[in-house]
Amino acid sequence: MNAVCLIDTSIFDEILNIPMKANRHEEIMEELKRKVDGSESLFLPMATIFESGNHVGQNGDGVQRRACAERFVNLVKDAMKGEAPFKPLNFLDRDQMFQWLDSFPDHVGTGSGLGDLSIIQDWERECQKNMGRRVYIWTLDGHLTAYDRAPTI
Repeated sequence: MNAVCLIDTSIFDEILNIPMKANRHEEIMEELKRKVDGSESLFLPMATIFESGNHVGQNGDGVQRRACAERFVNLVKDAMKGEAPFKPLNFLDRDQMFQWLDSFPDHVGTGSGLGDLSIIQDWERECQKNMGRRVYIWTLDGHLTAYDRAPTI
């Protein structure tokens, strides 16, 4: 069975080609095509959507921000409708938020924030659900590259 891939903010920023954030857009788009052609299950964590949305609003001039915001909205809506190569992983519920908050004080010692923690916890859940598949976080951030688990069955 093919891999389960969680898309980190650093990758989604490249896919969106966010001004002053993306500098490897073409390379990432080629890799995305390879993942789609390889029938990987691609997921967009909620933290990735929120963080990339913030990056859209913080970068470029007004015209660039508007164009990027429209790309962002269209791509996230397509993902929600099942019309993109990836789909939103899940929406946050109360129990998940409590879990994130309970883990957060220990997590900040790693130098990353709540967004990364939530992506890691999404990765852990996908690992449990997909024992016979590779599960990994596709990222350009070194501290998240370790989250790559081979099939366990």
